[in-house]
Amino acid sequence: MGLMSRKSIAELQVEAGRGILSRSLGPLNLTTLGIGSVIGTGIFVLTGTAASHNAGPALVLSMIIAAVACGLAGLCYAELAAMIPVAGSAYTYAYATAGEIFAWIIGWDLILEYALSTATVAVGWSGYFVSFLADLGVRMPPALTAAPGAAVPGGVGTGVFNLPAAVIVLVVAALLVVGIRESANTNTALVVVKVAVLVLFVAMGAAYVRRANLTPFVPPNTGHFGDFGWSGVLRGAAVMFFAYIGFDAVSTAAQEAKNPQRDMPIGILLSLGICTVIYIAVAVVLMGIVPYARLNVPDPLAVGIDATGLRWFSPVVKVSALFGLFSTMLVTLLGQTRIFFTMSRDGLLPDAFGRVHPRFRTPHVSTALTASVVAVAAGVLPIGVLGQLVSIGTLLAFVLVCIGVIALRRTRPDLPRPFRTPLMPWVPIAGALACLAQMASLPLATWIRLAVWLVVGMLIYFLYGARRATVVRAAREPAAVAGD
Repeated sequence: MGLMSRKSIAELQVEAGRGILSRSLGPLNLTTLGIGSVIGTGIFVLTGTAASHNAGPALVLSMIIAAVACGLAGLCYAELAAMIPVAGSAYTYAYATAGEIFAWIIGWDLILEYALSTATVAVGWSGYFVSFLADLGVRMPPALTAAPGAAVPGGVGTGVFNLPAAVIVLVVAALLVVGIRESANTNTALVVVKVAVLVLFVAMGAAYVRRANLTPFVPPNTGHFGDFGWSGVLRGAAVMFFAYIGFDAVSTAAQEAKNPQRDMPIGILLSLGICTVIYIAVAVVLMGIVPYARLNVPDPLAVGIDATGLRWFSPVVKVSALFGLFSTMLVTLLGQTRIFFTMSRDGLLPDAFGRVHPRFRTPHVSTALTASVVAVAAGVLPIGVLGQLVSIGTLLAFVLVCIGVIALRRTRPDLPRPFRTPLMPWVPIAGALACLAQMASLPLATWIRLAVWLVVGMLIYFLYGARRATVVRAAREPAAVAGD
């Protein structure tokens, strides 16, 4: 019973109507929302890693592949968001449409997207922070600037614990406990600043591009799958998929869109298109300035601007990256704690994750517990491992969303859908296959980590979550009947 139990979609839609949000967002607002969510993560962090390990200059092809997969999955995500226009995530939609166990799998999997995404960005933030301090003449102990065994930024040797990465996660958590709110105007301002700095980087760095650094465009494979060649392009797409995480924020704004049927696909596809163009331009200039083999660092843009000799512009890029990455961490950690909050209220996690601070009205216990684990992960795991885990977790979630849209069209064709994914079932099928292809290109070790993660999740569900959720549902049903 519990495995297939669902929340009532009609009940969720009524709930949305009680506190309905103003339909004031047009295609421009939705597009800037998407750009603001996407820019600030992969472009500042993983560009160098994917170029130096997987694709070389052909990373631009990897970016296009990742963008296409995101666009297909985004159209499916938009249908669910418009159909159930309430605050939440793919977890909420899955619970309402596919049942509890499917929702648990997605919710557990989304931890890889949100929590480990925060850790990954924190490692990138640390790289820019250490580089910025060095510009000011302040040098941290090298052992405290990288994960155990990882190369020290700008130095010799390996790290022991990435202290700046761990600390910034705790700072973000402290702000979330107090209650940080970002308005649409603030988001738009951040978009303008981040895009302006990246455009300046391209415009000023173009004069320092050397064609030799971009040749060969597709470096020959080294004999191992994913190490350059066309297999490296595909693996680079899976790694750079991380850079596009956040575009689904557009689909979650369906309730506030003036015309979701028209504006949702415009916002999703236009934001992805603009970000892809910016990413390609930045990648070409960056790899044209610095040979891709030297970009295996957590702060590739800082390395690129330093190589130009434009010392005055270097602090601008690094400060912009620090603020951009900080805002990204704020959003992803906020998203994770909200998912935990909802899962706790559904009985799948302990009550502590749903506890609200009496003064700040925020899930302070969930935030503190999540941040503690994320801070440790940021301190001890290298950026490559973190990035691949985030990518495979998100790709799996998008595969499930694409399949879910097809299944719902067959099982619940009567449900009202303000936005319908076009070209059914080909768009969801193509989206699922594109995401699966990128998952298949990731290393075996990443698959093993994902399998272990899912096994642990299912053990928690069957040993704890399923039974407690049954108790919570039983307690709610009399109240729901009384309310009727």
